[in-house]
Amino acid sequence: MRRLLWPLNPVYAASVAAKNVAYDRGWLKTKRTQWPVVSVGNLSAGGSGKTPFVIALAKLLVRNGVQADVLSRGYGRSADAIEKVNPAGDAERSGDEPLLIAQTAGVPVYVGADRYEAALVAEKNESGPRIHLLDDGFQHRRLARDLDIVLLHRTDFSESLLPVGNLREPLSALRRASAVVLRQEDAAFEENLRERGIEAPVWLIRRVMNVPFDAGRVVAFCGIARPGEFFSLLRANGAEVADTLAFRDHHRYTEDDLKRLIGLAKSAKADAFLTTEKDSVRLPQEMKERLSAVAPLRLVPLETRFEDMSAVLKKVLPLAG
Repeated sequence: MRRLLWPLNPVYAASVAAKNVAYDRGWLKTKRTQWPVVSVGNLSAGGSGKTPFVIALAKLLVRNGVQADVLSRGYGRSADAIEKVNPAGDAERSGDEPLLIAQTAGVPVYVGADRYEAALVAEKNESGPRIHLLDDGFQHRRLARDLDIVLLHRTDFSESLLPVGNLREPLSALRRASAVVLRQEDAAFEENLRERGIEAPVWLIRRVMNVPFDAGRVVAFCGIARPGEFFSLLRANGAEVADTLAFRDHHRYTEDDLKRLIGLAKSAKADAFLTTEKDSVRLPQEMKERLSAVAPLRLVPLETRFEDMSAVLKKVLPLAG
């Protein structure tokens, strides 16, 4: 399949380059908001850990006396209007990631395809000043930003552009970045960035998974971009994984999915189900109850921690004025 798509790569690359040149030279205009904007984005189509990072950054700002909100597109949401996410709402209306952020970050979250308009709504409704955190914003250049934070996954260094590979932009686009984020275990890739002429500071993060050690034998399931990483982290953190079931990213669970999970749990004589917080917000309450009737449904929070918090604060706090 990839060989069949190769002829499309130059077309995609040319369109990406043309868009960036248009913004760089001012042919396409950016729009600036009243409050500063910090974009958190990536190069690949999902799976770099943006959502846990946004949550961690929002919490860090609040702890240091800085108000913040989050602007998100709300991938796959059913509603079209720009609106504030209700933490007690449902993922179908707001999108799973914005809902999770609203429930865990402790800051307002606004969703809308036009993030500039979403920012205006936030500035009308929220007391200021505050910092807008633009979720998945590296390619959303219409909204002017004061900082561009870009998360990389180790596979980005060997991937190709869409539609053949998983990259939305080439690594050279990191020259626009204010800071590049690597996982602690991928710190050696900083040398690769320098060899490519990327001069942005590199921030290292750790992923901390809180596995319930009393869960016993478990069936683990998730619908995220890199399900294998979730399952591997569970095992590395001591979980006794009897079976796994992976779905596509942002998957909406169905009756058939429920039957498959229940069947796996019964066959494996599992003591519990384990899944991610992101999957939990997509599971209707009725499905959660039916799973729990077979085996307890346990959530596994994945937390991002900064290796050098002072470096992050030094870059972000001056924006608060």
